[in-house]
Amino acid sequence: MTPPNVLSDQELMALLQEGDNFAFTQIYKRYWEKLVLIAWNHTNDKSSAEDIVHEVFISLWKNKNSLSIYNVGGFLATKVKYVVFDHYRKDLRRSKLAERNFNFSDICFDEERLDALFLQEYINGIVEELPEKCKLVFNYSRHLGMKNSEIASKMNISEKGVEANLTRALKIIRNSIETAGFVITISHELLKTFKL
Repeated sequence: MTPPNVLSDQELMALLQEGDNFAFTQIYKRYWEKLVLIAWNHTNDKSSAEDIVHEVFISLWKNKNSLSIYNVGGFLATKVKYVVFDHYRKDLRRSKLAERNFNFSDICFDEERLDALFLQEYINGIVEELPEKCKLVFNYSRHLGMKNSEIASKMNISEKGVEANLTRALKIIRNSIETAGFVITISHELLKTFKL
C-alpha cells in the first residue's frame, strides 16, 4: 500500500467516499493543526477553536458521500470560517435577544453581513479553483463589471465562448455551494446580490 504521506488529497477523498476510516484519519492529521490555527485566529480561544474543527471533521465524515471537493485544504479552511461565523451569529442573536429594547432590523443586518462575508470568501475560494478561462471570464464579468462583448474582445474569443465559460463557472459555483450544504443558511436575496 502507498504510504499515507504520499497519497494526494484527491486520493484520500476518493477513499473517504468509500467509507475508509484510514483516509479520514490521514486527512484529519494532515489538516488538524492548520484548521485549529485558523479557528483560533478568529476566536482567540483554544477550546472553542478545537470544538469548531471537531465540528468540521464530523460534518466531513457525515457528508462524505455527497461531497465533491476540488481543494480539500481550501474547503476545510472555508468550512472552519463558516462555522466560526455561524457560532458568532448565534451568540450575537442570543445577546441581542437578551436586551430589552432590541432592534430586529439590526439583527437581520448583522446576520446578512456575516452571510455576505462568508459567501464572498467561499466563492473566492471556488473561483480560484476554476479552469483558467472560466476564472478570467467570471472575474471580468462579476468583479470588473465588464459586458460580454468587452470580455470577448479582451480575451479574443466569441461572445458565445464568453457566455459558455460564464455559465460553466456559475454552475460550478452553485453546485459547490449546494454540495457544501450552505444553501439552507444563505438567503436567496443574498445569492442574487452576488449574481448567482
